[in-house]
Amino acid sequence: MRGILRMTVLAAAVFGVAGNALAEDWKLAKDEDGVKVYLSSVQGSKYKAYRGVTDIKADVATIEALQEDVKGSCKWIHACAEMKLLKQEGADAWTYSKIDMPWPVTGRDVVIHVTTEKTADGTVIRHLKADPTYIPEEKGQIRVPKLVGEWKLQPKGQGVTEVTYQVETEPGGSIPSWLANSFVVDAPLNTLKALRSAAEKR
Repeated sequence: MRGILRMTVLAAAVFGVAGNALAEDWKLAKDEDGVKVYLSSVQGSKYKAYRGVTDIKADVATIEALQEDVKGSCKWIHACAEMKLLKQEGADAWTYSKIDMPWPVTGRDVVIHVTTEKTADGTVIRHLKADPTYIPEEKGQIRVPKLVGEWKLQPKGQGVTEVTYQVETEPGGSIPSWLANSFVVDAPLNTLKALRSAAEKR
């Protein structure tokens, strides 16, 4: 469980809110290698929300187990630099992540409150919300002030899981438009492709 919480944090961490009414006009931005990425404008924000969807030929339990490999998870999470669990209380957890940024952009870090629910059909949903004041800010990093998102692992039968990853955020500070525009596509695309590859090798 800890691994999926950490994965959730990082994969959601910078640019992209799941289930948020502000993100409504979803448009397909990329369809590559079985992963579809949708973008949506967000009222009052210059950053787009993103949603990635793919099918993984592994059951929910297999994907959860893979994500519990904390060290290994950084190999398939886009822009992963560091992750750690701050606190866990039942279905609630608080996680801290650092996100690599290309020079000369200052790196970001984020604290996210993750709430996990499991539905009757075996679906696992991780609700994400930034908690920027949970721990003191770290020197050399810009703290992400706002993030809402969701990971959804939904069993489709015959050992297949549909994985949906959706995020909306304000990354804080200044982000070049070229980086913001590429990140909202690259983050869900690369993370889901790598997660799928790792899960299907098990």
